[in-house]
Order: sequence, then C-alpha cells, then structure tokens
Amino acid sequence: MLARKWRHYEELGIETIWNPDHLLSPIDPTAPMFEGWTTLAALAAETSRIRLGVLVSSNLLRHPALLAQQAITVDHISRGRLEVGMGCGWFEEEHRRFGIPLPEPGVRVDRFSEAMEIIDRLLRGETVTYEGEHYQVSEARLRPHPVQLPRPPLTLAAHGPRMLRIAARYADRWNSMGAPEEMAERNRFLDAECERIGRDPAGIVRSLFMNAADMAAGKLPDVWESAEAFSEVVGRFTEAGVGEFVFNQPRPEQQATADRILSDLAAR
Repeated sequence: MLARKWRHYEELGIETIWNPDHLLSPIDPTAPMFEGWTTLAALAAETSRIRLGVLVSSNLLRHPALLAQQAITVDHISRGRLEVGMGCGWFEEEHRRFGIPLPEPGVRVDRFSEAMEIIDRLLRGETVTYEGEHYQVSEARLRPHPVQLPRPPLTLAAHGPRMLRIAARYADRWNSMGAPEEMAERNRFLDAECERIGRDPAGIVRSLFMNAADMAAGKLPDVWESAEAFSEVVGRFTEAGVGEFVFNQPRPEQQATADRILSDLAAR
C-alpha cells in the first residue's frame, strides 16, 4: 500500500517525498511505524523518478558512520535519487520508552556538529580520522562511493542559531517549521551566516515542513482543503523566503482535491 501511494505521488509530478525517522509516531504514539531507512530502501526500489529521503534522521539513533553507509547504500538502490536528511533528535517520549539517552539540547547540538563533519567527509569518499568529544574514527572510509558525486545532497533541520550555523556550513537544503515571520527571521540569519563564512546563500534551498496541526496553530488554512487554501499558504511562506514545501499527505477524504491541486501544479 505504501509503495502504491509513493508511485501515485511520483506520477502526479511531486519532486521529493520523505518519510520520518522515529520509533514512535510523534502525532500518535500508538500508530504503526516502520523504520525509516529500511523503508526508504524498499521504496527507492519501487520508484523511478522522484527524489527521496528521511525528514529527518535523528543523530541520536545511529553512529554517523552507520548513517553514511546507509545513505550510500540507498543512493545506489535509488540510482542517485537520495536526499540525506539529518537532525539532532528531539522526541522525549521515544527516548524515555526505549531507554535511549536524550542529552540536553546543547549537547545534542555538539554531537550533531561532530557527526556532520564525519558524515560529510565519509560521503565524499575521504579516509577520515577524527577525535571529537562524542565521536572518534580512525582511518575510516566507506566503499563504494555514492552514485551522486561529490556526495548526495544534505538536508539539515535547524531552527535555532547554533543549528543554523551548522546548516550554513554543510546544508544543500535547510528545512524548518514555524510561522512565516519565524521562517523569514531564520532565513535572514542563515543568509548572514553564509556570508560570514564566505558561502553563497543562494546555494542552500530553503524548505518548509508543515502539517495540519502546524497550520491550525498558525491560523492558516489546511492546504488540502482547496486550491485557494494551498495558494494562500504557499504565497505567505514564499514571501518569507521559502522555496520548497513539504506537507503531510492528505487525509483520505482530501485525496481527490489534493490530486487536482498537484496535477495542476505539475502542468504549470
């Protein structure tokens, strides 16, 4: 069923499709949940055009070298269609139930920064020796190289200043969530940080993830209600500097309307 849905969205012309990386669903912890990277590998084999990724992989669930090896594997299965999504981890209930340590936010960001240096270099085919506070590797390398060179694109989830600085250094796509005003402020911060380190800000795609609960909290219409609602939400965030939109799939009763919206977008 899931593969059929992904092929359906691929046929509608959607550019990217993503799955989550959780042991429990943050929306409904009682709902079924497949493992993110295993599912992604299977769906990569079941699709042919659409680019795909995990939005986003929790750095607390895997060693960075394992994540890099998983990414290379899925890049080959997909024949070069992988987007590597990464975040520092956050879902407290998931960690509590499964006994996985959840450090304080500052430590999570420290770990994420170290992990991104290792992942970036391993995906580029380098032999990596790294002595950090949280991770250590010695003459580590992964073969084969990924299909996409110099490496698959990195999508980094970042909301606060420290994470945005890491995104400025490594991200090909920055993903966040929030109100238009929040996204605009983060966009400006990311631009300034790119300029500070000598990177062209235009080299980072600005991506928004939003679900129905986020839209309701921000007093925005549900994008799948109508073409007008979709245009209103996209228009407001486009003014805030967002260039790519990731929405949860529509509810069953919204599917026909969503298909019309997406087919019209693809035709244009």
